[in-house]
Amino acid sequence: MLATTRNTEISESRAVRAIREVFESGRPLAYIRSSEEQRVGRALGELAGQLFDSSLPVWTWSLTEGLRGEAETLQPGAGTPRGVLDFIAAYPGPAIFHLKDFHEPLRESAEIRRRLRDIYENCSGRRKFVIMTSPVRFLPPEVERSVMFLELRPPDVIEMAAFLRDETGGASEEVLRQLASALQGLTLDEARYALRRALRANRELGPACLPAVLEEKRFLINRSGVIEYVSDPVGIGEIGGLDGLKKWLLERRKLFQAREALAADIVPKGVLVMGIPGCGKSLCVKAIASCFELPLYSVNMTEIFSGRHGKPEGAFVEACRMMEDMAPAVLWFDEIEMGITSAESGGEQGRIFAFFLTWMQEKTRGLFVAATANRIDLLPAEMIRKGRFDEVFFVDLPQPEEQVEIFKIHLARRGVDLAGIDLRQLMQFTAGWTGAEIEQCVVSAVTKAHLAGRPVTQDELIGVAAKLVPLSRTMREQISHIRAWAFERAMRASSPSGPGR
Repeated sequence: MLATTRNTEISESRAVRAIREVFESGRPLAYIRSSEEQRVGRALGELAGQLFDSSLPVWTWSLTEGLRGEAETLQPGAGTPRGVLDFIAAYPGPAIFHLKDFHEPLRESAEIRRRLRDIYENCSGRRKFVIMTSPVRFLPPEVERSVMFLELRPPDVIEMAAFLRDETGGASEEVLRQLASALQGLTLDEARYALRRALRANRELGPACLPAVLEEKRFLINRSGVIEYVSDPVGIGEIGGLDGLKKWLLERRKLFQAREALAADIVPKGVLVMGIPGCGKSLCVKAIASCFELPLYSVNMTEIFSGRHGKPEGAFVEACRMMEDMAPAVLWFDEIEMGITSAESGGEQGRIFAFFLTWMQEKTRGLFVAATANRIDLLPAEMIRKGRFDEVFFVDLPQPEEQVEIFKIHLARRGVDLAGIDLRQLMQFTAGWTGAEIEQCVVSAVTKAHLAGRPVTQDELIGVAAKLVPLSRTMREQISHIRAWAFERAMRASSPSGPGR
């Protein structure tokens, strides 16, 4: 009989809650997809003493180690898959049986599949529970309807904080929460390695450990080849102009940080930034992560369609699920129109697009999606309608006041003294320039001055600017097309009260 009293004040992790529901439902057979066998075993041991009037024994079986009880006593005759199933059938009392990598016996033997069906009948209503674990999913049709399937996702904040508490001891709850949040998406073993790296750099566990933890996480995440951790944050003050977008971000930051206390429909989901190449869309995404104080990840759609990670739609779905495990975070889709499109609705891209639309509305509230696009005319209407993204911003060529601000940012970043430079005079050479062209002008001037062994001067900047042919001149028709398309479909990222508005 299940215990009737439980301490509801104790926070329960997502993993323990999922496995507890298996026991509470009385299902005798469960299959957990997970590579973390020790983590499953720890959850089974915890629940065995919580849910029942008297603690249930937990037996563990593997093909190499045989069947062992809590006292680590080896049971002779139960070393084979058939032997352990016979042992379970003959076991006289309630118990939990953890069978590791049992997918292979199920795949290879009709006899094992038949015996497992016998076990289902034998254990029903007798508080005997068989939990099979494996890194892969394999449930043959004969037993599929009798087995409850669970996919154990990486530890949530509650479980990770408890793990860190056991590993370290003495750290404050605030520090544990910060580190647990930073380690989201990793297994407990991976988190242990990240923790060791942090403690090598800092003797005490504290906020100073976060950079080392995030660096270790970057290595672990980047090995997938599909998701990349972006480690060069940009402050919102490093963006010249775009006051409308900046104001929107600062307002939404308050909502996002209070997301747990708000209704799901007003928690920010994401933003789509479209516009002319070289005007700062990628910079804006990096600034979003800094503004929201979140890590930034990008999805490599080229890798997803390469076939190296399985079927593209499967790789894309897994990448999105993985990102939900790492929330809170910002997820960046660069040039989204090239990777996620409604073309070929019956093909791979069409299925990815359909999944993406649904996922954007149902994803976890701690994940903010930032997408950028150049070929905005390729974006289908379903992508930009309200409800997918909170807002669609159009980044136009910077106005003169914004150009001055951008020049100041790039000159100051390179240590150039602004006292002898009249940026207003420079503006007569920079009509129609993008932010990237302004940066290149500064870089070229600084390079020439450095080679000549003198400081950057007004004449140096004007000399470079006079020779530069801007994109707005070479691609006049394309830019006019982009502006016309975005006129009634997007909000301008620059303040509407700015010059030329």
